[in-house]
Amino acid sequence: MMELDYYEVLGVSRSAGDDEIKKAYRKLALKYHPDHNPGDPEAEQNFKRAAEAYDILRDPDKRARYDRFGHAGVNGGGGFGSNEDIFAHFSDIFGDLFGFSAASRGPRPMAGSDLRYNLTISFSQAATGDEITLSLPKHVTCSECKGSGAAPGSKVETCRQCNGTGQVRRSQGFFQIAMPCNTCQGTGRVITKPCAKCKGEGIVTDTRELVVRVPAGVDTGTRLRVRGEGEPGVHGGPPGDLYVVLTVELDKRWRRQGQDLVFTQEVSFVQAALGHRVEIPGLEKPIPLDVPKGVQSGAVLRVPGEGMPYPGRRQRGDMLVEVRVLTPTRLSDRQVELLREFEAAGEQTPLQKVKKAAKKISKAMGLD
Repeated sequence: MMELDYYEVLGVSRSAGDDEIKKAYRKLALKYHPDHNPGDPEAEQNFKRAAEAYDILRDPDKRARYDRFGHAGVNGGGGFGSNEDIFAHFSDIFGDLFGFSAASRGPRPMAGSDLRYNLTISFSQAATGDEITLSLPKHVTCSECKGSGAAPGSKVETCRQCNGTGQVRRSQGFFQIAMPCNTCQGTGRVITKPCAKCKGEGIVTDTRELVVRVPAGVDTGTRLRVRGEGEPGVHGGPPGDLYVVLTVELDKRWRRQGQDLVFTQEVSFVQAALGHRVEIPGLEKPIPLDVPKGVQSGAVLRVPGEGMPYPGRRQRGDMLVEVRVLTPTRLSDRQVELLREFEAAGEQTPLQKVKKAAKKISKAMGLD
């Protein structure tokens, strides 16, 4: 099944501004709203797709990663489990669309805040993937009062000052200003007997162990999204998400260029002239490599498919072997004599004579 193009879903160009994206989503939300399309599964699906696209494109960070990496950059995309999640997430949009506000309907459910956790992993873990257990301090719904904030057996009363709206209006000349209710602090509710465990907050701090799967091939800056593991929602809203941001430690053997790995292989100038077989370290096992005759210092030899995996794909990057030809700094008299003989042979000497002279040099230097 092909992945959705978020720009096509909203019907905007890739250069569309924030106002154009918001306007396009408002139009689609009104067109496919469940109240306007009762019992229509296709309209409901379009309603969710539009919300998913808007959730990604309205956020500058998510949009930049989507533009660069596609759905892989936003960990497969957004998505909402139910229409209620959409209403809670975009309450400002639907309030404008259908002419109601939080003040007229009382406190609305609000999604919990997202959390960020910085995780450092080894180069080996990044190469092979791993499952890592995290111990995270986080706010969770109070088990004693089930998040109501009221002691068991007591009731949460509607605020009489604001009639449950959470706002009161004050007149100033020709204008009326809506302000948070001081009696209920804008919640629309009054707790006469707070829960002893959470002190009336409805949430408590706890430590929770969470297993995070790190896919093979990740790099520094990769963000792993764990749905529903952020802060709990307010007034029955959905919880936020947890974003695990990775830092991959460096490895002494290789340099990384995206999914390619760069390895520096040193050879003597005799080995460079005659060719030589070497063994270089690989991610899984040593890799045999034939250094061709006449290779120059700085040449890069490519070994396909021996680099880092691409996350979520079967393909791998390449191993790039950078050849460094070593020049000897200390020579014996005999070695100097052989090099002079080699130099005197000149470029016009038949290839067999050059090879013979090179072998003499190799033997004299103890490389044969």
